[in-house]
Amino acid sequence: MPAVLSRRAVLARSAVLVPIGLIARPAMAADYRFRQFHNQAASSPLHRRLVEMWSAIGAETNGRVAAEVFAENAGIPGSDPTALKMLISGELDFFTLMGGILGQAVPVAEVQQVPFAFRTAAEAHEAADGALGAYLREEMAAKGIHGFPVGAFDNGMRQTSSTRRPITVPQDFEGLRIRLPAGQMFTDTFRALGAEPVTINVNGIYEALKSGKVDAQENPLAVNEVFKLYEVQKHLAMTNHMWSGFNLMANGETWRKLPEDIRATIERNAARFVRAQRDDQGRFNAGLRTSLAERGMIFNEVDQAPFRARMAPVYAAWREKLGSKCWTLLEGHVGRLG
Repeated sequence: MPAVLSRRAVLARSAVLVPIGLIARPAMAADYRFRQFHNQAASSPLHRRLVEMWSAIGAETNGRVAAEVFAENAGIPGSDPTALKMLISGELDFFTLMGGILGQAVPVAEVQQVPFAFRTAAEAHEAADGALGAYLREEMAAKGIHGFPVGAFDNGMRQTSSTRRPITVPQDFEGLRIRLPAGQMFTDTFRALGAEPVTINVNGIYEALKSGKVDAQENPLAVNEVFKLYEVQKHLAMTNHMWSGFNLMANGETWRKLPEDIRATIERNAARFVRAQRDDQGRFNAGLRTSLAERGMIFNEVDQAPFRARMAPVYAAWREKLGSKCWTLLEGHVGRLG
């Protein structure tokens, strides 16, 4: 059975703040009750599909399984890094997280954020579902985390938005204070471009931009929408510099203790709803260029070649850090880098 959270009081208070109807609530008769965290807003396609996933699992198991889905990690202090530690320790049952932050516990997961590697989200999905993803799940298992064969929800290709000036060439990054998520790959990438990285959790981006603590941020277009970043910034460059997704994970011990039929039901529905969310997110991001422009954001395209040219030292360093096996698997999906 899942471990009882030591942060019970924090989570109880957070749960009160989640609007009724936006979580999948556990039935009283459930044999297995779980908590599912993610860092996106309750209005996001990720939240909606996770709620639907756990509802479907509950129905197929005749109520034996039930889960509560908490948007924005239930507001816990420390957000993603804290939730990751909770997952590994068994204080949290299920979690979704991008590879760059997962790299704090599973170093090779940073491969998902190699800059200018994946050209499209579809190419990243193929890698996550293929040989590279299988290797990452092996490394996750060694750290007490269960990954799913089709478990990479989508966030989209990452773009750069700013308040001070538009980004058109690499020189525009020089001296720019840019908000980044935790993850060394992000830091190395933007330092190579001349920017000044500032690490802030996703739920703090709005205030950081509004207060002037940072001049820019980078994320898929959906993040600009769901966190209303269009209210505090103006320029949006279509840099497509990285892919971003959310790896669905379970605490390894919790997963191993589940009956085989329950595990099979969860994995089957995870694959189903991951694919549905990928479609949702793709349509969502595609439509946002028009709606964000209507809200006053000014878009510009960039030529990736001069940006990619600055990545040579990043590729060299990370080829060594990730190891030849991981790098070879990546290049097997995207072609030669560097």
